[in-house]
Amino acid sequence: MVRAGTAIAVALAFLGAACTYENQQSDRADHDRTSGYVWQLPEGFPTPRVPPDNPITPEKVELGRRLFHDTRLSGDGTVSCASCHRPELAYTDGRGRAVGARESIHPRSAMSLTNVAYNATLGWDDPALTRLEDQALVPLLNTKPLEMGVAGREDEVLARFKKDRRYRRLFLRVFTNDKNPVTLRNVTHALASFERTLISGNSPYDHWAYGGQTDALNADERAGARLFFSRRLSCFRCHAGFNFSGPVVYEDSGMTEAQFHNTGLYDEDGRGGYPEPNTGVHRHSGRQEDMGKFRAPTLRNVALTAPYMHDGSVSSLEAAVDHYAAGGRARSIGANPLNIGSDSAADPLVSGFELTSQERRQLVAFLRALTDETFVRKSLQQASR
Repeated sequence: MVRAGTAIAVALAFLGAACTYENQQSDRADHDRTSGYVWQLPEGFPTPRVPPDNPITPEKVELGRRLFHDTRLSGDGTVSCASCHRPELAYTDGRGRAVGARESIHPRSAMSLTNVAYNATLGWDDPALTRLEDQALVPLLNTKPLEMGVAGREDEVLARFKKDRRYRRLFLRVFTNDKNPVTLRNVTHALASFERTLISGNSPYDHWAYGGQTDALNADERAGARLFFSRRLSCFRCHAGFNFSGPVVYEDSGMTEAQFHNTGLYDEDGRGGYPEPNTGVHRHSGRQEDMGKFRAPTLRNVALTAPYMHDGSVSSLEAAVDHYAAGGRARSIGANPLNIGSDSAADPLVSGFELTSQERRQLVAFLRALTDETFVRKSLQQASR
């Protein structure tokens, strides 16, 4: 008899959702080709892609870690990257919409940074945003909405780190070819290097599916896994692969086409319209066919990242399951649920399915089994250093 975890892995491979990367590494401690950086990778994880203009080193990762948690990196010195990406919440913030400097409310929620190194695109809806180095500039310089409030105060912010002896030494050690290394470019390169190391793959599911521990999941969690990977529910078609997120990039992965989905969350005009400014890829392209299309976020550590969806409008895992079971037309979400008609522009994959109360409980149990407690503990330890 084929073990359940193995059967799932085989099914994923057959469906093109995973396992195409397994030959990319020879052992778990892989070395970056240019810097000698040692990656400590979970079983089945490929080496992250590192851009040639920003080779990763332990010193650069450490600098990025310090900057990530330092409120001095914001214009008024009140918020840090970690304010919206809290380690104990898998680098989210527990809010439906993120809050920046001066209590500015962002229209979208803070996405998890779990395994962000593998994301084909970054953010919720921008197909062109593919580099962590570029993404770091968005919260730093955004003014509408205001996030970290650095725009117009770049020299002031950088001066804080130039005056700090420890930071001066770190920047000089990392960027040895720069006479004046404390620059915004080098800040974003250090942040990106740190974020690439936020790799999570030590959940009970991983022990069961890849580690050969048949008792790592209980009966309900195993039943939930079968539902998740079943053709009837097809959850895995959007939340695919080892990262449960759809398309990924990694070293030598080649070109990857990003995917975005309209999950039928809104239909304001009978054609699947989403409320401004959260119109998905449409916000960038202006094309009606891109209305409401957002990237499927990773489900790793998903039990820690509520509320869900791009605007935090789904409060719990149970509510998320109900939403998809209803074909994106759940009536039980929020105080003022919208009646989404059958003519909405939801992705064909969001077609709905029937679940018994027991199956609903089992599916949620499986999603909770994607929590990597080791990752959270390590992240908290890093934040406290």
